[in-house]
Amino acid sequence: MRLDPQRTLLALGCRVAAARGLADGILGHLSLRVGEDQLLIRCRSDTDTGLAFTRPSDIRLIGLDGTASAAGELDGYRVPNELPIHVETMLADPRRRAVAHLHPPAVVAADLAGIEFRPIYGAYDIPGAVLARGGVPVFERAVLIRSSQLGRDMVAAMGSAPVVICRGHGITSAAGSVQQAVLHAISLDSLARMSLQVMAAGGALREIAETDWNELPDLGSDFNIEAAWRHEVARLGTQLS
Repeated sequence: MRLDPQRTLLALGCRVAAARGLADGILGHLSLRVGEDQLLIRCRSDTDTGLAFTRPSDIRLIGLDGTASAAGELDGYRVPNELPIHVETMLADPRRRAVAHLHPPAVVAADLAGIEFRPIYGAYDIPGAVLARGGVPVFERAVLIRSSQLGRDMVAAMGSAPVVICRGHGITSAAGSVQQAVLHAISLDSLARMSLQVMAAGGALREIAETDWNELPDLGSDFNIEAAWRHEVARLGTQLS
């Protein structure tokens, strides 16, 4: 099972996340469920040069138990230590087919500063405002999530939200597609940056008026996902190899 288009998509997702400053160095990993008991995931090798330089060949097919799903899939590669993040998030909700675990500094800093993520803006980023309106849960343990139990604990904190902040660690974003999982993470990072800027300027974080929601329509996936994703890929300015 080659799954070349899916491997390329995940590699692009890794590069987009790194280009947006959502992960540094070799930190972070993305995955995509491709069967009942299989997923593609960004793995590491002894020649790894970091998330920003992810190649389709770095995306490997494994089972939910972390073993190779085909001959040669893990030759020279290792699954992430935090594989339980991906497996437990997917098992908790079959609609979560893509998972992004990233380390955006602004989100970590804002959470550590005690900032509660709320919709402080509207048309500036409607998907981000909607994300914040539902509340952004926090998993309060600053640990590597290396066991199934810790993965389930994180998922319990996440609830039905599309993203969860892992305090002192990073975030996990889950969606039906790689594009949406990464775009959720970008929106959360933008909200964190804006919140920190407002606080640094001596301002207060105030939610938009309830009546404003009537004028913040859902512009649809053609705009919110497809068009946004084309931009993210185009701004990389590089070709996968």
